[in-house]
Amino acid sequence: MRSAGRIEIDAGEAVDLEIDEGGGDENAIAGVRSQKGIDIFDGRVEFDFDSLAAPLRVVGNLPYNVSTPVLFRMSAIADRLRDCVFMLQKEVVDRMVAAPATPDYGRLSVMLQYRFAMALVLRVPPGAFTPPPKVDSAVVRMAPLGADRARARDEALFARIVGAAFEQRRKMLRGALRDIVTPQVFEAAGIDSTRRGETLSVAQFVALADAAAAA
Repeated sequence: MRSAGRIEIDAGEAVDLEIDEGGGDENAIAGVRSQKGIDIFDGRVEFDFDSLAAPLRVVGNLPYNVSTPVLFRMSAIADRLRDCVFMLQKEVVDRMVAAPATPDYGRLSVMLQYRFAMALVLRVPPGAFTPPPKVDSAVVRMAPLGADRARARDEALFARIVGAAFEQRRKMLRGALRDIVTPQVFEAAGIDSTRRGETLSVAQFVALADAAAAA
């Protein structure tokens, strides 16, 4: 079986890639690399991105079962990226780009928006594929935020607070974070402890984490 695809590198510049799925695709990949400086990897989270020259543009079609690990891997190397453009199931993209106080807003939204400016590029209906899947897809662009972005003093503590805030969405923050954040910390951060995590912006989560780190 053979599959063909077209990868656009910049406006007006694209290359065609044909891969023999039964074997021999190494030559096709090597040919594309030599033509346009493209590196292709198979979606392994442990891929050594440090072996590639920065800034990187990472493009892919992410299956549901590997999407979250790959997205968090991109977050970890955000300083080496120019941007990422991914196709995923629409429900995942909706969570990635969600705003506070909306049903889709959660841990994934906060952790990615902490590092990236997120943009829904287009929605892709099932009819765009053969055979058509049972779910809608969407394309999202992730552009790393600049040096002036909100940055937590203790990023491990920030991640812990975000995770705990969404572990039980309906809980007030004072209950969800009782083992991490004291009433004094809420007061120092200027955040009402009776709010729920889904109502806090990324900047407010950073303020809460910084207050906790300083306590």
